[in-house]
Amino acid sequence: MQPQHQEDQTFTKTPADQLTGHNRTYENCRFINCDLSYANLYSIVFIECSFEDCNLSLADVGSAGFQNVNFKHCKLSGVNFGKSLDFLFEVHFDSCILNNAIFYKKKNKKARFNDCSMIETDLTECDLTDAKFISCNLHRAFFSRTILKGADLRSSYNFTIDPDDNQIKKAMFSIHGLPGLLSKYDIKIEG
Repeated sequence: MQPQHQEDQTFTKTPADQLTGHNRTYENCRFINCDLSYANLYSIVFIECSFEDCNLSLADVGSAGFQNVNFKHCKLSGVNFGKSLDFLFEVHFDSCILNNAIFYKKKNKKARFNDCSMIETDLTECDLTDAKFISCNLHRAFFSRTILKGADLRSSYNFTIDPDDNQIKKAMFSIHGLPGLLSKYDIKIEG
């Protein structure tokens, strides 16, 4: 049986049943090539951890804690981070698939989304102040009452953000992002 608190460990290709269990804490751990798709991660706390080349698609993260957790080359389709703990919530993504992921009402200031596929990702009522969306595909991503103050979306694409419904003060967009900001007006932009 695994100890309840694991520190400074690396888990490579470890099956989900060896990592899961109520009230477990992983601190400063690395997860490499782990298949956690559909895994029950309920009430597990991850502190300063990294996931590399892992599949967490449709994992149950209800009441799970993510405190400064980095995901690299991971598949997180359908993960509902909205059900995870709010306490010290901080996640960052590099080259990840976040299609249909849910971040409903999450506060994730200064989040980094680098080269991610975020098709139909739900960012409703999130606080993404100063977040960086670098080269992300935001096709049909949901932005409603989302705080994007100071966010950088200059290199991201396929987004639709209503400036009247979201807080975008000092957010950064490229000229190519204008159609996504003005789409509700049904106008044609050329250039």
